[in-house]
Parts: sequence; C-alpha cells; structure tokens
Amino acid sequence: MTEMREMANQSTPTEFLLMGFAETRDMQILHSVIFLFIYLTALVGNSLIITAVALDHHLHSPMYFFLSNLSLFDVCSISTTVPKSIVISLTNNNMISFAGCVTQVFLVVTFVGGELALLTVMAYDRYVAICRPLQYTLVMNRHACIQLAATCWIGSLIHAVLETSFTFILNFCGTNMIGQYFCDIPQLQKISCSDTKVNQILILVFGFIPDAFFFTFIFTSYGYIFSAVLRIPSVQGRYKAFSTCTPHLTVFSLFITTGVFSYMRPKALSSPTVDLVAAVLYTVLPPVLNPIIYSLRNKDIQLAVWKIPRKLKHLFA
Repeated sequence: MTEMREMANQSTPTEFLLMGFAETRDMQILHSVIFLFIYLTALVGNSLIITAVALDHHLHSPMYFFLSNLSLFDVCSISTTVPKSIVISLTNNNMISFAGCVTQVFLVVTFVGGELALLTVMAYDRYVAICRPLQYTLVMNRHACIQLAATCWIGSLIHAVLETSFTFILNFCGTNMIGQYFCDIPQLQKISCSDTKVNQILILVFGFIPDAFFFTFIFTSYGYIFSAVLRIPSVQGRYKAFSTCTPHLTVFSLFITTGVFSYMRPKALSSPTVDLVAAVLYTVLPPVLNPIIYSLRNKDIQLAVWKIPRKLKHLFA
C-alpha cells in the first residue's frame, strides 16, 4: 500500500522547472528588459488595431473584423508565455506549478490553433472578395462573420482540451525539468516516464487533420485568387486586388515558417539552445510583427490609429 502511494506521488509532480535564458544576474536582467520591450510592443500594436477597428466605422468590414480577432489571438498568445518568462528572470525562480503548466499548455494550443483557423477564414474572405465580388456582401454578411469567428474560438478550445488531456494523462516520475521556456507538449513528452507512442500518435492525428485541412484550404483559395487576379485586364486593378492579399500572405508565411522551424526541423538541427530560439521565434515573432505587417501599407489602418485619441475623447465626453 505504501509503495502504491509513493508511485502515485511520483507520477503527479506538484511543479515543473522551466528553462531560463541566462544564468548570470546581468544577463537575466537584460533578458527581462528585452522581453518586456517585446511584450509591450506586441501589446500596444495589437491593442491599437483592435481599438481602431472598434472605433472607426470605416473599418467595420469583414476583413478588419477578422483582423481585430487575429490581434486578440496574438495578445492572448504572447501573454501566455512571455510574462512568466520575465518573472522567472527577475526572481531567478524557474518553478511553475503543475496546474500552471496544464493551464499554459491549454492556452498556448488554444491561441495558436485559433490563429491558424482564423488565417484560414481570412483566406476565404479574400477569395470571396476577389473571385466572387458581386456576392461578397451577401456571403460575408455580419451574421456569417460572427459565426466564422465564433467557430475559430470554439473549435480551438475543443482542440486544446483534447491536446491537453492527451498530454497530462502521461505519468511524470523522473526529472521535472522542461527543456523550454514554457510548458511545451513535445518537451513534456520527453520527460514523461510513460510510453508516449500512443500519445504521440493521438496528438499527431488530432493536430494533423485540422492543420492539413487549413493548409489545403488556404493554398486552394490562393490558387483561385491568383488565377482571378491574372485575368484582371489593367495593371492597376491587378495591383489593387493583390495588395489586399499581401498582408495576409505575409502573416501566414511568417506563422508557417516559424512553426515548421520550431516543430518539424531535422534532429540534426536540434539542441537546447536552438530549441529555445526556435520557440521564441514561433511564439513571440508573429504577435509582434503581425500588427506592423497589416498597418505598414494600409492607409486606412494608419489613419484610424491616428484618430484614436480624438475618438476616445469624443466617446468619453
């Protein structure tokens, strides 16, 4: 009976240890300052887009509605990992509770999966706008947009419940040191003392099926979009049509490139340092760059952002 109790206690750790970015105090402070700057940049940039879309009636269109949801996903995603890493560097305490680790895995999967689903919806929006312009207002009406956005959120929550459940049915009775700066599913599988083959297959299947659908849908949509754009007679018309897709294509390419490098690179390129850098690129870079990419050449967004102080003043007057 005593042995069984000891095994149960071993299989359910009360805490995990996350990997830090530095060991010396000066480097820890430098890391916390850099991450704080990056976090505030992402927070301000995405919050400005959300506020601008909400306050400016000129931006009350499907494209900007989905963009504000993408910014919300980005804010939530980076808020799940970076603040904890800053606290770890400042306090020199790498501990995260078991419940905190479960929550972090659930939230990371929710927001990353939701972002990919939303990028798919945004590709569909561009397809309808360019390939079926006469039906655009009918197809992408307010009710349809709300349903599509809600599907992304609800679907990502369901997917996260499954992935998190499959991960934490494993036993953890050996080391509790996670080789990453946040609770990451592959790293948790590495330190589990259970046989993870079935677990890996389940996670792969439930992750691969929706991801394969999203990728196929996006690539197919852009196949039709490019075909339609090339048939536009005027150069100016082709440029105008394609320019509405450029930000989405850039954001999607950034998301895919960092994701593939983080999780699908060859084992020869894998090491603790490379894994750490890859995870930073995957979890930090898109939330920081997405608002910059969408506002860089979009005069409507730029104008709406400059109007925010006046709009807020008028709103609270």
